[in-house]
Amino acid sequence: MKEELNSDRPQLLTMALLIFVVLLFALSIPASSATIDTISIGTALAKNDKLVSENRRYALGFFETQRKASQKTSKWYLGIWFNQVPKLNPAWVANRDKPIDDPTSVELTIFHDGNLAILNQSTKSIVWSTQANITANNTVATLLNSGNLILTNLSNSLEVFWQSFDYPTDTFFPGAKLGWDKVTGLNRQIISWKNSIDPATGSYCKELDPSGVDQYLLLPLNSSTPYWSTGAWNGDYFSSILEMKSHTIFNSSFVDNDQEKYFRYDLLDERTVSRQILDIGGQEKMFLWLQDSKDWTLIYAQPKAPCDVYAICGPFTVCIDNELPHCNCIKGFTVTSLEDWELEDRTDGCSRNTPIDCINNKTTTHSTDMFYSMPCVRLPPNAHNVESVKSSSECMQVCLTNCSCTAYSFINGGCSIWHNELLNIRKDQCSENSNTDGEALYLRLATKEFYSAGVDSRGMVIGLAIFASFALLCLLPLILLLVRRSKTKFSGDRLKDSQFCNGIISFEYIDLQRATTNFMERLGGGSFGSVFRGSLSDSTTIAVKRLDHACQIPQGDKQFRAEVSSIGTIQHINLVKLIGFCCEGGRRLLVYEHMSNRSLDLQLFQSNTTISWNTRYQIAIGIARGLSYLHESCQDCIIHCDIKPENILLDDLFIPKIADFGMAKLLGRDFSRVLTTVRGTAGYLAPEWISGVPITPKVDVYSYGMVLLEIISGRRNSYTSSPCVGDHDDYFPVLVVRKLLDGDICGLVDYRLHGDINIKEAETACKVACWCIQDNEFNRPTMDEVVHILEGLVEIDIPPMPRLLEAIVAGSSNPTCTSSSFFGSIRESL
Repeated sequence: MKEELNSDRPQLLTMALLIFVVLLFALSIPASSATIDTISIGTALAKNDKLVSENRRYALGFFETQRKASQKTSKWYLGIWFNQVPKLNPAWVANRDKPIDDPTSVELTIFHDGNLAILNQSTKSIVWSTQANITANNTVATLLNSGNLILTNLSNSLEVFWQSFDYPTDTFFPGAKLGWDKVTGLNRQIISWKNSIDPATGSYCKELDPSGVDQYLLLPLNSSTPYWSTGAWNGDYFSSILEMKSHTIFNSSFVDNDQEKYFRYDLLDERTVSRQILDIGGQEKMFLWLQDSKDWTLIYAQPKAPCDVYAICGPFTVCIDNELPHCNCIKGFTVTSLEDWELEDRTDGCSRNTPIDCINNKTTTHSTDMFYSMPCVRLPPNAHNVESVKSSSECMQVCLTNCSCTAYSFINGGCSIWHNELLNIRKDQCSENSNTDGEALYLRLATKEFYSAGVDSRGMVIGLAIFASFALLCLLPLILLLVRRSKTKFSGDRLKDSQFCNGIISFEYIDLQRATTNFMERLGGGSFGSVFRGSLSDSTTIAVKRLDHACQIPQGDKQFRAEVSSIGTIQHINLVKLIGFCCEGGRRLLVYEHMSNRSLDLQLFQSNTTISWNTRYQIAIGIARGLSYLHESCQDCIIHCDIKPENILLDDLFIPKIADFGMAKLLGRDFSRVLTTVRGTAGYLAPEWISGVPITPKVDVYSYGMVLLEIISGRRNSYTSSPCVGDHDDYFPVLVVRKLLDGDICGLVDYRLHGDINIKEAETACKVACWCIQDNEFNRPTMDEVVHILEGLVEIDIPPMPRLLEAIVAGSSNPTCTSSSFFGSIRESL
């Protein structure tokens, strides 16, 4: 035994030494560098440290913002952000109006008065403090799983002295309260950032309506005039936010008692990462983080039109809803601060190029100023009405004799003038029959602005013409060489420049070759090309759609531009996200987020696994929401024109996303129909395509109805199992109508589900599908109505059999296969 101990002694000594080294190393690690969620007396958080909530969802620490070109040093702030999201998106900022220049000398700690504070050790000063009324000897600060930073009594954690949820910045956290504390008078409101890199107090806020109505208002900061409201709370949702009806992401409640009045929402799935903000542009937006695409996806934005936000572009600008950029200086003005505009801060708007005459001459008795007509605009607010003015010329003279008058308008016999800054000028669409002269705003400009081109100086014009001609002759050989070299690139460069403002990436072709390993993994084919799997440098999986033979197909370039322009400016959880594009010579490629579960047709018709009924029903609702967004919520109504299972993609959670916008058609809000050539896929085309009449969004409704039938049955509508192709029993839409009338629903649902279905939902889906495929478009519901029906908010009756289906039934009454030619001809025509 003694010999065995002696032989093991070296190993035991080695083991003991190893344990000692590990313990020594562990003790040498500073406490502040460990991942903790609490700061207590005697501990501090330095520049590179952070608190992390127990569920690891949120983190608190110091962060640096991007430096402006005019700044010598960057700014630092203490904030809370999403710890599991690779992009830094601060959701709460402590010292938003007191940035830190030198973070090396600051720390977050419990001050001697018990408050949590940012201390500047070099100046011995407090940068920020909770400033709570502390009644305990010792306190502790904790970052909760909800993202709420609380300061409590160490001996009694229920005694909360201060919490970050009471002082939100631009983000409304799940579980937080937005509203009033009637006891203390605290008003919890959301306030936007100043610009895209500066979290300082911005221009807009969201708060509970002070008039007593149970609604929330969006309004300029320090103003009592809202530009949008949520609508009143009806016990379930706010009337102006129809997206709240579904309750698929969160539960919400509105509380009004003796102590508080507030609204809050809680996520149904704790794994969901959401972000609800009031953005720089004054819009309330809600995003979901999708791990598959590694990006935020917009769920909704209110108000929907950016130009609805008060003074969104600043003074002396015009806002145009359906163009990018939305904000433009009006004639005679230039951007006051281009640096601020690039950071999305347009509060300073535009400034005059040339002072008006009365400012130069300090007189109001005479002015050489002139007026520039701006037709088809929505007039700015705060007009001063001038009485006893009977003509437009008199109205103009009234403005000229007042040095502060900057514009006038004479409409319906009334004279209106505006003083000083002009805000909220908005471009309107004009119909051909409108009298634009009677709806114009006349803008006061210095005379120089009308003759800045030198049209009265004939000698200057002639001299410039001679000089230009001479220069052109000298440079002609060089110009020809440059044109020859750039001939194949010009159209692509133009498209790239036009798309940067949409946030879409312009890829080089060689980069997409590398990303797809020279287009090795083909995922499938679209209407105009093939789709390949790829991966970006940050490991983001992408799907690259290559338009095959784009140069040889006359529609190729038009198709490409249509798809980029159609989806470049829209975002919705049920619309596929366009990441970028490539346009080099004859190469046309589109880069999308990758959908791990591929397309709906593969899942329904070719997969070895069967999608559950609940998933199918949610897919049906998701497609309907996406189409409703295209039809109702975009600046222009977008008609997709090619809804089919191949164009419905599914992410890792089987959330459907509408894709392939190459055939989409834009329909202005002032129009109800558009005349276009037949486009789409046989079997999903509405009857009006054949008749050649102008189409409406109802063509998408028809296609959706046909897709919904295939979701229900799990087979193609035209599937046949007998040699008699024309047998109407094998045309599923006919079978659906018959069994609806007979009350037999179970026989319509995919047999592979083995009856594991929700009968009421199946019946509702069948009714919706049959209403959608009615011959008369006026009998079809809108996609918004479809969403409400599928969500159970609206009841629906049994639809009649469409006349086309009646014709199919009548034409196939002969039991022989001669009826197949009749049925087949109808299907081919569609």
